[in-house]
Amino acid sequence: MTKALVAYFSPTGTTKKVAERLAGAIGADLFEIEATPHYTSGDLDWRNKRSRSSLEMEDTSSRPPIAGTVDKMDAYDVVFVGFPIWWYREPSIIDTFIEAYDFSGKTVVPFATSGGSGIGNSGRNLQALAPEAKVEKGERFSSNVAAGELSAWAGRWL
Repeated sequence: MTKALVAYFSPTGTTKKVAERLAGAIGADLFEIEATPHYTSGDLDWRNKRSRSSLEMEDTSSRPPIAGTVDKMDAYDVVFVGFPIWWYREPSIIDTFIEAYDFSGKTVVPFATSGGSGIGNSGRNLQALAPEAKVEKGERFSSNVAAGELSAWAGRWL
């Protein structure tokens, strides 16, 4: 039987709703990727070139710290990784998360929330960080995506 984890980063709460709906629909464990320190609204101001998020995304080597760890990552076969789209890709904290674990032999499936931007090269970026994993292209969802749609989508890997 396939054991799944839904790990997500959601500084505004939008991705959290989708992650919780996905985990509930497929019976997966849930883990929140929390930044330390947490992002403030000023940190998330993408129009400010000096905001924390802007500076992190400008520097592709940036690895913001994460509070907490996944217990027994080796127990999971499939890891769904959720995040908002920042600058047409995954936030740098997702790169921190991927580099923190050994994903060898696992399937990693990115999913994103965004008002309009696609998931971009996020799947390819994560594959480069976890070369021994099978990283899927992933998909972007609206914040009001139905549990049934999420379940049908995730079912391809379960």
